[in-house]
Amino acid sequence: MKGFISKDTHPVWVLLLLLAFMLGGYFVATFIFALLVEPVFGIGFMDMTGVMLDPATHPQGPDAMLMFQGVVQFISFVIAPLYLIKGMGHKIGPHLSWKVAPMLGLVLLSGLLIILIMPVNSVIIDWNVNFDFPDFMRGFEQWTRAKEEELAELTKLIANFGTETRLFLGLLVIAVIPAIGEELVFRGVVQRQLYRWVDNQHVAIWLAAIVFSAIHVQFFGFVPRVILGALFGYLYFWSGRIIVPMVAHFVNNGFTVFLLYLQQTGRIDVDVESTEPMPWYSVLVSLVLSAAVIYYLYQRFSALPVRQESIDDAEPDRGDDQDKI
Repeated sequence: MKGFISKDTHPVWVLLLLLAFMLGGYFVATFIFALLVEPVFGIGFMDMTGVMLDPATHPQGPDAMLMFQGVVQFISFVIAPLYLIKGMGHKIGPHLSWKVAPMLGLVLLSGLLIILIMPVNSVIIDWNVNFDFPDFMRGFEQWTRAKEEELAELTKLIANFGTETRLFLGLLVIAVIPAIGEELVFRGVVQRQLYRWVDNQHVAIWLAAIVFSAIHVQFFGFVPRVILGALFGYLYFWSGRIIVPMVAHFVNNGFTVFLLYLQQTGRIDVDVESTEPMPWYSVLVSLVLSAAVIYYLYQRFSALPVRQESIDDAEPDRGDDQDKI
């Protein structure tokens, strides 16, 4: 299909179009949610705003907010970027995955890497959580911590995974849909367009990671999320397959959801939400194993050849698809 947006549209305009499509998706998602919230949860249209501001005011409020999050994520982060890619005349498969498929084991190893790196990341999380602003930014720090506490309270309301049904819903809304949607947006569109603009894959990966972290509006988890976003970006650049960062992203979110399920059902006695660093020996082992796995994945993914369909689908201003991201 011939797209209604030129493939050689400047990356800045493409990113602005992405934002517009996502905002449009948000309004569509809100409308759909408004139609469903009363028959599904018994929340009247006039009460919907109050429930969204404070889900605890209604017994079905947390479930309604979980549904709202899922609908918004699906339409704004999955449908909107796919519509933009099709609107530019690209074939979605060859455009998002320009290399031949790797062995399944490499994809699964990319997911395992996220678990292996967690002890190292715990040190960075602890540093970021306890970061002290300079005196002249004290007001901003207080505002930021207050907002994070509000978000934490909302998360506690929603993150009730004490049954198998709730576990399934949690994995769907918090792991599956964000893994697909956020990787489509931040790696499939933002990172690729930034690369078209700056012509440097490392700059594009880290800028996309910064945007990825900033959009979560959680400063005291900002740096660890930037590093995680960069890792997803390099996995995408090396593998040339969007499924690879999607799997890694799913493992990151889904592992936490599953631990919360085990904690809430009394199967484990661990503070899943703790921000304290893990023991130094586990951090050291994590660092060595993670570095080894990253290097192995880099070598194996880099050897994958480019698909002919992707060369045919390339933007007119890029002749060398070996360097595409």
